Amino acid sequence: MNIGRYFNPAHISSGFIAPLVGYTSSAAIIFQAVNSTGASDAVVTSWFWALGLGMGLSTIGLSLFYKQPILTAWSTPGAAILVTSLAGVPLAEAIGAFVLCSLLITLVGLSGWFDRIMDYLPQSIAAAMLAGVLVPFAMHMIMSLESQLALVLAMMIAFFISRVIWPKLAVMITLIVGIFIAAWQNLIVWQDVSLQVSSPIWTTPEWSLSAAIGITIPLFIVTMASQNVPGIVVLRSHGYDAPAAPLITWTGITGVLMAPFGGFAFNLAAIMAAICMGKEVDADPKQRYRSAVWAGLFIIAAGVFAGSLTGLFNSMPQALVVTIAGLALLGTISSSLSTALAGEAERIPAVITLVTTASGVAMWGIGSAFWGLILGALALLIQRSCSPKPASTKI
Repeated sequence: MNIGRYFNPAHISSGFIAPLVGYTSSAAIIFQAVNSTGASDAVVTSWFWALGLGMGLSTIGLSLFYKQPILTAWSTPGAAILVTSLAGVPLAEAIGAFVLCSLLITLVGLSGWFDRIMDYLPQSIAAAMLAGVLVPFAMHMIMSLESQLALVLAMMIAFFISRVIWPKLAVMITLIVGIFIAAWQNLIVWQDVSLQVSSPIWTTPEWSLSAAIGITIPLFIVTMASQNVPGIVVLRSHGYDAPAAPLITWTGITGVLMAPFGGFAFNLAAIMAAICMGKEVDADPKQRYRSAVWAGLFIIAAGVFAGSLTGLFNSMPQALVVTIAGLALLGTISSSLSTALAGEAERIPAVITLVTTASGVAMWGIGSAFWGLILGALALLIQRSCSPKPASTKI
C-alpha cells in the first residue's frame, strides 16, 4: 500500500485552506450568537468544541464511506439569526430549540423528499447558483488590492506561475508566499495562543413553544434552503452522486448528538467543499475525497483546541484569507459559468439566478442562494410556457 498518496501536498493544503476560510469568515458570528445568551467563556469554547467535533467526524465518515469529498459545516446564516433570536432566551431553552431543529433535519433526510426535489433542478440553474455563491469570493480578492496591494498581487502572481509549472502545488505555494509576505509586512498579529484542550459543557435541554417558534423554525428553514441546497449543488456540479437523503440525515443526527454541548445546526458545506473539489486538488476526481478527510482532521483539531486555533485563524490578515479563497475557487467558478451559460435557451434564466445569488439579497431570513434558484426556475418556467409549440405535421 502506497502510504505517500495519503500525504499528497495538494490534498493537505486544500484540506487546511477549507476550514481556514470557514472559520475566519464566520467564527465571529458564532461568538456573537453565544454571547447574546450571556454565556461564559467556557460555554463559548464548548460550542466551538461541539461544532468542530461534529463537523470533523461527519466530514471524515461521509467522505470515507462514499469516497467523495463531502464536507459538513455549521449553519452560518443560522448563526446570524441566532445573534438576535437568542437574546433573552435561557440557554437550556436555546439548546432545546437546537435539538428540535436537528430532529426536523433528520426527518427531512429520512423522508427522501429532498432528493426528489433536487432531481428536478435544471443543471444550468444549479450551476448558475453555485457560480453566484462563489463569485463574491473572487470579487473580495480583487477588492483587497486596494488595501494590501503587495500581498494580494504577489499571491496572485505566485498562483498564476505555479499553476502552470506545479499545478498540484499551486494553492500550497500561494499560501506559503502569502504567509511569508504577511509576516514580512508585520500583518500577522500573533495573539496570545497556547495549546489548551477544550472542555465540553453539557446543558440539559428544555423545551418551550416560544423558543420552538422563534428559534427552531427559522434555524431549520435557513439551514435547509441557504445551506443544504447549495451543498448538494456543489456535489452534483462536480460530478459526485452521493444520495442527498442519507447525507442530510447524518447532519441531523450529528446535530442531535452535539446540540447539548452547543452544536446548534449542521449542514452540507458549499464553499469549503468547493475548495476540496477543484482540478487543482487532484486530476483524478476519485482521489479528491482525501482532501476532505484532511479538512476533517484540521476541523477536529480546531474543535479540540478551540480557543487556541480560533485565535490563530483570526491572527491571519483578512486580505490573505480572501485571496487564497478566491484563487482556490477560480477553477470551480469557471466550470460553473461554462455549464450555466452553455445552452442558449436557458442562458437568461441562468443569468438571473447568478446575479440574484451573487447580490447577497436576503428576505425573511433566507439567503440569496435560495432566491436565486426560485427566480431562475420561475424565469425558465415562464420561458418554456410561453415558447411557441412546434407545429405538428400531418401525413
